[in-house]
Amino acid sequence: MIRRLLAVALAVLATGTVTVVLHQPEPATAEPRGRDPIVIGHRGASAHRPEHTLLSYEAAIALGADYIEPDLVATKDHVLVARHENEISGTTDVASRPEFAGRRTTKTIDGRPVTGWFTEDFTLAELKTLRAKERVPDLRPDNTAFDGLAEIPTFDEVVRLARRHGVGVYPETKHPSYFDSIGLSLEEPLLEVLARHGWSGRRDPVFIQSFETANLRELRKKTRLPLIQLITATGAPYDWTAAGDPRTYDTMVTPEGLREVAGYADGVGVDTRRIVPTGPDGRLLPPTTLVQDAHRAGLKVHTWTVRNENSQLPVDFRRGNPASPVFPRATGDVMGWLEKLYLLGLDGVFADDPGVARAVRDRVL
Repeated sequence: MIRRLLAVALAVLATGTVTVVLHQPEPATAEPRGRDPIVIGHRGASAHRPEHTLLSYEAAIALGADYIEPDLVATKDHVLVARHENEISGTTDVASRPEFAGRRTTKTIDGRPVTGWFTEDFTLAELKTLRAKERVPDLRPDNTAFDGLAEIPTFDEVVRLARRHGVGVYPETKHPSYFDSIGLSLEEPLLEVLARHGWSGRRDPVFIQSFETANLRELRKKTRLPLIQLITATGAPYDWTAAGDPRTYDTMVTPEGLREVAGYADGVGVDTRRIVPTGPDGRLLPPTTLVQDAHRAGLKVHTWTVRNENSQLPVDFRRGNPASPVFPRATGDVMGWLEKLYLLGLDGVFADDPGVARAVRDRVL
């Protein structure tokens, strides 16, 4: 009953006046809606609930996501948990816990110094005593109402939830080189959890993603599950940088680079700016040929991340008075932005609000 009420409430939040009809879920497949683009609930439904919590994942499912996305990091006792980063002061109440004050430290993560509290310094039992909070309260102030209500979920708990509701999972391995360097490799426990729940084949509803390349190449030798190479708008994979390789993500999105990616991955997950660039004024430029080039290489194209807030949208789709103090967090024309992206032939979209992403998809395609 609680989930039914949650679904209706979230639908009203997302689209104004929508009636959600919940039904018994059918078994998920690798492409739940045939050839239509998939909707990936970005860290759950992070527009409505603190990200990477069961509250957020449940909301994403209620709003119609095909897949839910956990970012994965490891605990001291080598259990995978869902957090945006292994440094957790921004997403939990750890900084207010006097019993853990001595664990604050500075580490080098992917070549950068980071200060705070890190999952790999806590056992799972210790992490379970913490409570999640909204990571960007200035942008999503309504989400702070749920601060303190949710635990840090394990990857196993996320998969169980997905299986129960007939949706897929889209896990990201965070900082794989770093976790390898401290003896807490992410890939083996990731595959173990998925196999335990019966997911190990090419048509199972799983995509495994990474911004690095070496771990995807290694995973290709160990699993038939679909793999996705993540590509940012700038920069380079950290494993390339650490190895002294001068190539960048720009190299990866050329036709030749995409053919190389196709040798170990099934698709690319790209920043929207790789598909529709923006100029110095923040306005959109003509689309690139990336979608067509990737499809010619046999790769799927998923894009990230579509968010509702003006500050997170291209200038063309911002709405309201820029002088207003609430303008940055006010909702822009996210539906128009989604429609433009869908019509470019994408295979999937990461969205903070999967309800809106699904509604636009179902209307325009």
